[in-house]
Amino acid sequence: MKSNFKVLQNDPDSRARRGQLDTAHGPVATPVFMPVGTQAAVKAMTPAELEACGVGMILANAYHLHIRPGAAVIKNAGGLHRFMSWPHPLLTDSGGFQVFSLATLRTVRDGGVEFNSHVDGRRLFLGPREAMAIQKDLAADIAMVFDECAPYPCEREYACQAMERSLRWAAICAQEERAPGQQLFGIVQGSTYGDLRRQCAERLVAIGFDGYAVGGVSVGEPEDLRMESTAESLALLPAEAPRYLMGVGHMRQIVEAVALGVDMFDCVIPTRVARNGSALTRAGRWTIRTASYKEDVEPIESGCACYACRNFSRAYIRHLLNANEILGVRLLTIHNLHHYMDFMRSIHDALEKGAFSQFRQTVRKTVVKE
Repeated sequence: MKSNFKVLQNDPDSRARRGQLDTAHGPVATPVFMPVGTQAAVKAMTPAELEACGVGMILANAYHLHIRPGAAVIKNAGGLHRFMSWPHPLLTDSGGFQVFSLATLRTVRDGGVEFNSHVDGRRLFLGPREAMAIQKDLAADIAMVFDECAPYPCEREYACQAMERSLRWAAICAQEERAPGQQLFGIVQGSTYGDLRRQCAERLVAIGFDGYAVGGVSVGEPEDLRMESTAESLALLPAEAPRYLMGVGHMRQIVEAVALGVDMFDCVIPTRVARNGSALTRAGRWTIRTASYKEDVEPIESGCACYACRNFSRAYIRHLLNANEILGVRLLTIHNLHHYMDFMRSIHDALEKGAFSQFRQTVRKTVVKE
C-alpha cells in the first residue's frame, strides 16, 4: 500500500514527530488539530474565517449528513468539498460513535446496527457497507471505518465482543469501493483493556489501512486511563502511517499525546466553549460574559493576532453575549480557533527546533487545565 504520509522529523526525547499527510486536496502539516464540522459546517464560522485562523483540515460526520440532508443530496452537489465550499482536506467520521451514543432502540447485529434516528425517529440501518457507501458519496479525503465504541466502564467480555465486531467491520470496509483518492483509516478499540487494544492494533495492521485511529477514549474514563489506553493502542501501529486520536482536545492532552506519537486530533472544545461565552487563552479559560468585563476595553487576549482581538474589546463582546447577539459567539469562536491553531504552530516550531521537551514542560507548568 502506497504511503501518503512522511515523517519529516523525530523528537530525540520522545515519540513525537513532525510530518506531512498528503491528500487529494493538498498536504497537511502534522501534528494537526481538526475543528469539528459535524453538519458540514464548523459552528458560527465561514470557510474564509477558518482559513484566516490557519485551519488546514476539518472533520465532518457521515451519520449526521446521512440523516440530513442525505448523502445523495451532497453527491449531486458535487461532493462535500463543493457542497460546503471548503477546498482543503476533509475527514469524515463513519458515524459509529453517533449510532451508539445518540440513536435510540438499537439492535446490534453482525452486519451492522438497526436504530431509530435521533432526529425524527425513523428506523434506519447502518453497517460497514452502508457507512462506506455514504462516505464514498461524500467524497472526503479520509474516510473512517465503521466501528463499535464501547462505553466506559464496561466489562471485559463486552469490550472483547465490540472489538471483534469492529475488526470484522473494518475488514469489510477495506474491501468496499471508495471515492477517487479517498484514504481509509482503521480504528483501534478495546476499551481500557491494554491487551485487547494491542491485539486490535496488530490485527488492523494485518488488514492494512492508510492510517490508524485510537477510538473509544474520551468517553468518561479518568485521564490516566485515557493516556494509558492511547499508549497501548499506538504500541503496534506502524511508524510510517499517520495516527489519529479521536475526540481528545484539551491542550495539555494534545501535548502529551504528541509525545506518544499521535499526529492528528479533533475536538469540539474551542467552538463549544465559545458558545458558552468563554475564551481560551494562554492564562486559561475566561468567562467573558461575566460582570467583571463590563467596562474592560482590552482585547480578549493581549498579543493575540486574531480578527476578534485586533478589532474588539472584552466589554463589547460581553455586551453582545448578554444581548444574545450571535456576533459575540462568532468572535469568541474566531479567537478560540485561532488560539488552537497558534498552539499547534508552536508545537511544530518546537519540533523543528528540537525543543519539544522544553515546550512540553512549559505547557505542563503554565497551561491551566481547560
